[in-house]
Amino acid sequence: MAMEKGKMGILRNDQGEDGDELVAEMMEMIETVGSYTGFRRTQRKECLKLVRRLKLLIPLLEETKEMNEPIPTRAFQSFVHLKKALLSAKKLLKQCNFGSKIFLALEGDAVMSRFHCVYDKLNEALDGLMYEELGISEEVHEQIELLRKQLQGAKRRTDTLDIELAMDMMIIFSKNDERNADIAILERLAKNLDLYSIGDLEIETVAVKKIVKERGTKKHVESTEQIVDLLKKFKQVAGFDENNGNITKVPDDSPSLRCLDRCLSSLIPHEFLCPISLEIMTDPVIIATGQTYERENIQKWLNSSHRTCPKTGETLSHLALAPNFALRNLIVQWCEKNNFELPKKGSCMMSEDQNAFIDEVSLLVQNMSSSQLTTQTQAVEKIRMLSKENPENRILIANCGAIPPLVKLLYSPSQKVKEHSVTALLNLSLDEANKRLIAREGAIPAVIEVLQNGTDEARENSAATLFSLSMLNENKVMIGSLKGIPPLVKLLRNGSIRGKKDAATALFNLSLNQSNKTRAIKAGIIEPLLHLLKEKSLGMVDEALSILSLLAKQPEGQTGIGQLSVIETLVGFVKDGTPKNKECATAVLLELGLNNSCLILAALQYGVYDHLVELSKSGTSRAQRKANALLQQMSKCEHIL
Repeated sequence: MAMEKGKMGILRNDQGEDGDELVAEMMEMIETVGSYTGFRRTQRKECLKLVRRLKLLIPLLEETKEMNEPIPTRAFQSFVHLKKALLSAKKLLKQCNFGSKIFLALEGDAVMSRFHCVYDKLNEALDGLMYEELGISEEVHEQIELLRKQLQGAKRRTDTLDIELAMDMMIIFSKNDERNADIAILERLAKNLDLYSIGDLEIETVAVKKIVKERGTKKHVESTEQIVDLLKKFKQVAGFDENNGNITKVPDDSPSLRCLDRCLSSLIPHEFLCPISLEIMTDPVIIATGQTYERENIQKWLNSSHRTCPKTGETLSHLALAPNFALRNLIVQWCEKNNFELPKKGSCMMSEDQNAFIDEVSLLVQNMSSSQLTTQTQAVEKIRMLSKENPENRILIANCGAIPPLVKLLYSPSQKVKEHSVTALLNLSLDEANKRLIAREGAIPAVIEVLQNGTDEARENSAATLFSLSMLNENKVMIGSLKGIPPLVKLLRNGSIRGKKDAATALFNLSLNQSNKTRAIKAGIIEPLLHLLKEKSLGMVDEALSILSLLAKQPEGQTGIGQLSVIETLVGFVKDGTPKNKECATAVLLELGLNNSCLILAALQYGVYDHLVELSKSGTSRAQRKANALLQQMSKCEHIL
């Protein structure tokens, strides 16, 4: 059927399907995302890159709209796929423009993986275009090919969060770090996330309430609580409270904020959720491994020929299901107390999409154990891709028993298989429960081995994996005792910029453990850290100073750091550094000076005094405390001398 372009200008493909509206919709989507101006700090750079790339599609769409020939069916279908990719891009950019700033920072790695998924969808849609048959000009053709190269060259892993944000959020959410209530860190976070004015906090409150409504009462209970709690802390720091739904300034001595307390009380306890569907259980049953599931969900799992525990991956010794009456009673009591209506029996079934996903992953898990390298490689690469897409995937993939074979593949003779495996584990480790499962399967020594002998990308991702796993204190100890620190120090010394950043982030987190500080110093960490202070072009001064501030507490660290040249460098940062530089450099000088008055005198000779006085008045809260303490120490030294 020939294309017709009549009075209404309707563009059709060679099967008579309407293409004019399709092209117009895509152009409108690109125009809409191009109007977004409020991208959050944590994703701003990636958002702007994506918008620029989408705008490169405008000439292609304009030339297509002006065609005088029918659109080939294959090309028309490519446009349909392109529209779907643009919808995904628009949805992502909309969230990054209007969504909760705290959520986007906390879930930074997951959000970044969504960008990569959008890039893949765009590239796949453009792959099928037939430029000559469409009559596309050579100029536009070259522009689209340039776009495809950019999409293909996009990083294939979820980057570690901005180092300052990563460290600050790690400390704030740590239950064992004494600095988790440090007002200076909260102030810096609020500033970095633009959450310190009445308007910003009002908008964030609405966004957080939406998150609680959409996901807080069903799943991700822990992360939702973290988001709500951090918002409350920001309001306390800023001195704001809620009054009839609006945020108003209140006196500093007002009672603790009650923001979102009712939302918190309605969050379903994690142990009441079925590990398969992540919904509250109405008929909990116990299987052979002792794990509890919703009866209908686990029965469907078993009916699909699975003979393992979805949560632990263990082979079941029998298939009997025992009712968990005790848990059922607790759930009923909780529902009555919180005025929560239990779903009717049978409503907790997994969706068709979840069933299809579980079937796909189960097959991939089997293929990862294949004796054929090609089959093995394809399976682990697919698991890597699926595990980066969203938090739900990570839970389901782990429940399908993917972690044990992934750990085994870390010892594969194929470097590419190792690379895919460690990156998949990195993605899976973003889920808190998976961190324990991964460590329990013996992954840490295997990850360390890849860190020592893998490809450049595998080594970088191994460092990022160790950082993620080390968020749990027991894993910090294990990584240190299994000699994971020396290869991290080696990567810090010789790696790429990305590798150095991943290594620094991991080493900072590991050095929160007392024994690991000594291990890091013995591994030679101080020398590359001092190099990072000198090579400012590497952009890692903050990372180096943060780690040095931890190591300066150790006698061995004081010996390595307490050189006159280092003291002069630290004083230089107190004089001319960023607020974070000044804060950390002052902290290092204080730790050194507490045990060595000669180093305090050296700092005085380099002219630090006036700058410390200024810092004690106008620095961050933590910098002021450190500066005042150091000035007091200087006063004692002068008195003694």
